[in-house]
Order: sequence, then structure tokens, then C-alpha cells
Amino acid sequence: MNDSFIPTAIGWLLALAVFIFVIVVIVRSIRIIPQATAGVVERLGRYHKTLEPGLNLLVPFIDRVRPLIDMREQVVSFPPQPVITEDNLVVSIDTVVYFQVTDARAATYEIRNYLGAVEQLTTTTLRNVVGGLNLEEALTSRDEINGQLRIVLDEATGKWGIRVSRVELKAIDPPLSIQDSMEKQMRAERDRRAVILTAEGTKQSAILTAEGARQAEILRAEGDKQAAVLRAQGEAEAIETVFNAIHVGGVDDKLLAYQYLQTLPKVADSPSSKLWIIPSELTEALKGIGGAFAGRGGPDFAGPGGASTPGASGAAPVARRARDSAAAAAASAASAEAEAAAIAAAGMAEDSGSTPAAQHPAPPSPETT
Repeated sequence: MNDSFIPTAIGWLLALAVFIFVIVVIVRSIRIIPQATAGVVERLGRYHKTLEPGLNLLVPFIDRVRPLIDMREQVVSFPPQPVITEDNLVVSIDTVVYFQVTDARAATYEIRNYLGAVEQLTTTTLRNVVGGLNLEEALTSRDEINGQLRIVLDEATGKWGIRVSRVELKAIDPPLSIQDSMEKQMRAERDRRAVILTAEGTKQSAILTAEGARQAEILRAEGDKQAAVLRAQGEAEAIETVFNAIHVGGVDDKLLAYQYLQTLPKVADSPSSKLWIIPSELTEALKGIGGAFAGRGGPDFAGPGGASTPGASGAAPVARRARDSAAAAAASAASAEAEAAAIAAAGMAEDSGSTPAAQHPAPPSPETT
């Protein structure tokens, strides 16, 4: 029984070894590649083919698959690199590179570490491009720098099976002293703009204020003009009305003389009147008033034949007093006219510095009736 057990055990072991070998062969013959990746197959140490995504069959123990390569677009941010500009300023620049592996075979055999190669190539190209620009141009010409970097990197990495799609400058940091100077410059520029805007506002305000004052003065002058025109029209109408009333009413010398006597106190009562002249017509008016009173007393108080009526003895003193008053008023007017003429002549002599050749003679005093 023992003799039969040993061959049986050996048979089972051999069967188990064959089964395990078959399983290993099957496993090594089948390789599943994920989407967006690629695998490079080496047969006996040489490149054989590139595995596409999906199920792939291999020759076990002869074919070897290298590490899978990601075929998606990758974004790599490189650490800050010191770069010297054309005006000898050291700036720190951070770059971001967008690239994609297009050929797994070239990325595997043409370059040992394509990621490090892209980083070093980006640094050297960035120094060449920024070295020809000053700080102001480097800060304001990012699109131009990005375009030049992308062109250079794309040409250099083409043989590596890599396509560089974009290169971006993430940050450009000048030295702290330059940053302080730039901040002061920007602050001064903002202050200048604020002062200019304030001055413009003040200018516009002054212009609008002056324009408003001008319009107000124009409107005020227009109002004064209209008021003066209306006032002149009213005075003209009043004068025309008085003139028509005088001509229609048939005014005689007696009424005019009475108006003269009423106007003289108003002329003399003005505080600005230092010298006033009595018209020569006043004496004639006073003569007319005296004559009127004299003529009025004859017919009223004398009877026929020159005999006095019974009431004449009482009315005669009244008429006499009226005549005396008129005569006194005429004498006073004549005297005042003579004094006014003398004063006027003396003033003209003082102004001319010589004695006047002739003075206006004083009019004779009116006769007393």
C-alpha cells in the first residue's frame, strides 16, 4: 500500500505544478491597459510594440512591459527661478507648463527623464527671453514671453514625443526694494490723478458758478430794462395826459404862477440842493397874481362913478393886504434871483481863475400896484 501511495502523490504534485504553470502562463500572456495610458513592450530586451488601451496578448517569459505612460495633458508647476533682466535686476519667476506625451516610444527611449528635461529647458529659455527685457517690459509683456517659451519648448521637445501646449508665468517677483519703489511710484501716480480730478472738479464748479452768475446778471439786467421801459412809458403817458388836460382846460397865467409858488418849496427842501435858481418867469407870474388881485378888487368893491358901496369899506383892507403880499413876494423872488446870479458868476470866476467880464444884471423889482 505504501508502494502505491508514493507514485500517487508524485502524480498529484506534478499535476498541481502543471496547473500552476498554466495559470502563470495565462496571466503573463494577458495584459489589460487602462484608458489614456500606453505601455511599451520589449521582447528579449528590444522594443517590440506599444500596447494600446484594452486587452493585449503577450508572449510569456519573452515579452516585458515597461511602466505605463500617462498620455493625458499634464500640468507641472516649477519652483521660482532667479532671472536677471536687461537692467540688471534679479527677479524671481514661477512658471507653469502644460504638456502632453504623444509618443510613448520616444518618451521612453529618447530621453531618460522628460519631466526634468522640460523643467531645465523652461528655465534656460526663460532666462534667455527675460534677459533681453527690462523690468517694466517683463511685467507688462507676459503674453509675449509665454508665446516665445511655448515655441522654443515645443520645438525642443518634439523629438521626445512631447507636445508643449501652453507656458504661463505664474508670478514675477522683483526685489523688495524695487517693490517699495514701485508702490511709492503708484501711490504718487494715484495722488497726482486725485489732484488732477479735484482740480478739474473745482474748475467745472467755478465755470458753472460763473455761468450761473452771468445768467443771473443777464436776467436781472433784462428785468431792470423792462422795468425802466415800463416806467418810462408810464411817465410818458402821465405827461401826455397832463399836457392834454392843460390844453383842453385852457389854463391861464394865473394858474401857472400859482404852480410856480407851490413848486419852489419842494426844490429848496431837497438836502442835496446847495444852490437853486429862481426862474425869471416867476416875477412875471407874481406880477400877474398882483394884477389879478388888484383888478378883482375894483369891480367887486367900487360902485358906479367911483363911489364906494356900503361893503367897500370892509373889503378894501383885504384887497390891500393881498396886493402888499404879492408885491412882497415878487420883491423877494427878484432879490433871490439876483443873489443866485451873483453866486453863479462868482463860482465861474473861481473855476476859470479870472474875474468875469460881465455879470448878469439883476432884474428890476416889480412895481407895486
